Amino acid sequence: MSPRAILLVASLVAGCNLISPYKMDIQQGNVITQEMLARVERGMTRTQVRFALGTPLVVDPFRGDRWDYVYIYMKQGVVTEQRRIVAVFKDDKLAYIEGDVVAAGVGGARTDKPAPQTGSAQPEQKK
Repeated sequence: MSPRAILLVASLVAGCNLISPYKMDIQQGNVITQEMLARVERGMTRTQVRFALGTPLVVDPFRGDRWDYVYIYMKQGVVTEQRRIVAVFKDDKLAYIEGDVVAAGVGGARTDKPAPQTGSAQPEQKK
């Protein structure tokens, strides 16, 4: 093959989107299942909640009565799964849990909004 032909083929291949970079699957945050939430009850201490759900991803230094558990799963650069759980404490006891994943029959649990849509590329904005 002549150098001109090689250059022509290389430029055609480079111009096409046949070759794309590999985008790995990324899992970030705390995986919180409904079984884990079923073990959590109103009135539990912070230590008991941490044992049941794990260490929270975000502990706000200005609001020490709130723990945020966030989970995001990106498949090939697109957010396919996103969950948010908030544990709120009053007098160092669990007052309630709100968020996207709530087990049926959990005392004091409540949801403020439905689960996020699967496959949305933008994270949900709190109003």
